[in-house]
Amino acid sequence: MTKKQVWIDTDLSVGMKRHKREGYCDVDDGFAVLQLMKAKNIEICGISAVFGNTIIENAYSLSRYMSREFAENKIHVFKGADEAVDLRNVQTNEAVEALADALKKQPMIIMAIGPATNIGLLLLKYPELKEQIVEVVLVAGRRKPTDYFKIGNKGNHAQDLNFDLDNDAFRIMFELGVSVTLCPFEISNKVWLKQADLNQLASSVDKGNIWLAEASKVWLQQWLDQGADGFNPFDVLASHYIMSPEDIISEELNARLEIHPDDTIKDNVRNIFKPYLLCDAAPGFPVKYCYDVVADYHTRLLQSFFD
Repeated sequence: MTKKQVWIDTDLSVGMKRHKREGYCDVDDGFAVLQLMKAKNIEICGISAVFGNTIIENAYSLSRYMSREFAENKIHVFKGADEAVDLRNVQTNEAVEALADALKKQPMIIMAIGPATNIGLLLLKYPELKEQIVEVVLVAGRRKPTDYFKIGNKGNHAQDLNFDLDNDAFRIMFELGVSVTLCPFEISNKVWLKQADLNQLASSVDKGNIWLAEASKVWLQQWLDQGADGFNPFDVLASHYIMSPEDIISEELNARLEIHPDDTIKDNVRNIFKPYLLCDAAPGFPVKYCYDVVADYHTRLLQSFFD
């Protein structure tokens, strides 16, 4: 079998406490990375860490941990950006240089499941390498500014965090014509992992599954506290699309950046604004927009951790 060559760029935060407020960080990035580690049709060419859900030191440490514990240290890990692209002071880093070296050797798919900063820096420093990027698969975007990322039933809206943390990185990809696939909240909101799913993973003999199940307990509880009965595994829709695109339903749309009131701030009467990544049929940059899953997706998702 010819394996897909994939580079993972991630803000891994599994089990980490939040650095800006109370609570724990997302675990879905761990599901995405572990799923690709297990996939028989995927060869992971490298992992680069980026800031996002957590600080860069945590993301880098966790990336090294996953390579060591679940991939026998065979996947090289590199430390990337700790803040958004600064167009007035564009600096490279270890991850950008490693990704550039890898792309010079062969074309690759890039799964960028944190802010796309490392990808933006790569394209600014080495624009000629855009031809070696098969596609960049990201977790971001929506159709309308009123398509809220609702978490639970208590009126809380989440950020489009990967986009919000580095708008310029997305603009760079679009303007250079890189092939972009978006796996937005619209699709991840249709997929739920619940306590029974964590119990199934925990009952496995696979240490990666057991680790994820244990680390996900506090994350699940945070969602339950918001009135949900499970959590959406955002990033795993990107990894699953790369592994088995036939399980993901998508369409061709155009993307653009627009400024609208910040929907994550309650009682915001047009006082605070932010950029939005919007996708529809209007003029813009062409993207593949993933918006639904096949009928038995939940079964396929869980099975991918046991194959």
